[in-house]
Amino acid sequence: MSISIVIVDDHVVVRQGLRLLLETQPELRIVGETGDGQEALRLVETLQPDVVLLDLIMPGMSGLDVLRELRRRGVGSRVLVLTSSLEDHIVTQALQAGADGYLLKTSRSSDMLNAIRQVAAGGSALDPAVTTILRQHLAGRDPLDALTPREREVFDLLAHGVSSPQIAEKLVVSEATVRTHITSVLDKLRLRDRTQVMVYALKRGIVRPQDLP
Repeated sequence: MSISIVIVDDHVVVRQGLRLLLETQPELRIVGETGDGQEALRLVETLQPDVVLLDLIMPGMSGLDVLRELRRRGVGSRVLVLTSSLEDHIVTQALQAGADGYLLKTSRSSDMLNAIRQVAAGGSALDPAVTTILRQHLAGRDPLDALTPREREVFDLLAHGVSSPQIAEKLVVSEATVRTHITSVLDKLRLRDRTQVMVYALKRGIVRPQDLP
């Protein structure tokens, strides 16, 4: 069975990469692509593809707005979100808006191809990290609750811009122990580095801009 696809992503390099990948599969047909939200609506309504590969973060009309408008108009195409964003509120908004799948751009090629086929067949496809977010969301859990008391101490110090040697001194532990705690904190909160910890804390109101060095 042939699966028709429209790619919506504002990065030309990403679209080219997806095209190269999808063209290796004989049953997948790219019928259109664009990096503009308004053009995406026109393309999808006109072409009625089986699957829309949709990035959420785009200038102008966002992918989330495109998704909401497609659903409002009753367009039947299946929508597989393919993005770099893993922020809780964006994930939940996309799924609530009617996304049929949510995959990260860092996913393996095989996972991406399988997700397209699953979504086209009427199923859903979620990145494992998205599944974790949904479980926490449904349970009403604050991700910070997953931290141990010592990890929460480390998180608070990181959020205030305290360096690893200073954390070790304050907590009277070795720097190696601090690094272990930092790795665990980043993993549990799904953050990449200490800068993201500070941004996360600012967004949550845990620290104020004037509290930072």
